Amino acid sequence: MTTGEFINIYPTELKFPFELRKQSACSMQLSNKTDQYIAFKVKTTNPKKYCVRPNAGVVLPGSSCNVTVTMQAQKEAPPDMQCKDKFLIQSAIAPTGTTNKDVTPEIFNREDGKVIDEFKLRVVYVPANPPSPVPEGSEEGGSPRTSLTEDDSKSTSLPEAVSRSLEESKAKSSPSEAWSLISRLTDEKASALQQNQKLRQELELVRKEINKSNAGGVSMLFVVLIGLIGLLVGYLIKKT
Repeated sequence: MTTGEFINIYPTELKFPFELRKQSACSMQLSNKTDQYIAFKVKTTNPKKYCVRPNAGVVLPGSSCNVTVTMQAQKEAPPDMQCKDKFLIQSAIAPTGTTNKDVTPEIFNREDGKVIDEFKLRVVYVPANPPSPVPEGSEEGGSPRTSLTEDDSKSTSLPEAVSRSLEESKAKSSPSEAWSLISRLTDEKASALQQNQKLRQELELVRKEINKSNAGGVSMLFVVLIGLIGLLVGYLIKKT
């Protein structure tokens, strides 16, 4: 904050987000620290480049005024992003009851010992789009995202595998794509559960037939393995 005899100015420099071929704006606040009417005027070394609103006015006793400065779109960036432009804010005591329309250049004439406060503010360019921080685990050596593999399918039941795939799809997709994937995977999960139930029923029928025929050459373990292989093949077919 810059402090003068009549007003306080914040900030102490004008920072413009710089982006080629786009306008940029920043603001400053003028605060009247007296019990009198204070007139102000804003000047710049490059008036064609900037638009100041309001560029002159009155700050009532104990109140504040916001001034917006707009920089016109620039076709090229300055060397090293350094700007030599400056702003000058003048302030002086005005008669009680003065309005913005009453502010004239004569108020800021240095005559009869009139005190004119002046402040100079420099212009600073800042990047319009600063780089975002790198998400944790995205750098080389970070922990890779857990994914469903063929080995996982051997140790995980079919409903759990579909649920995990559903969760990963929701994390990777955009909202619209996620809902589409959720609907599709939910249907696939229901279909897989139905197929699983059907295979279990067929397996039970085979077991009963074996018991009836007393075909002791086929062990119960072999029948279970056949059923599990059928489940795995059905799931892999769904995935492809």
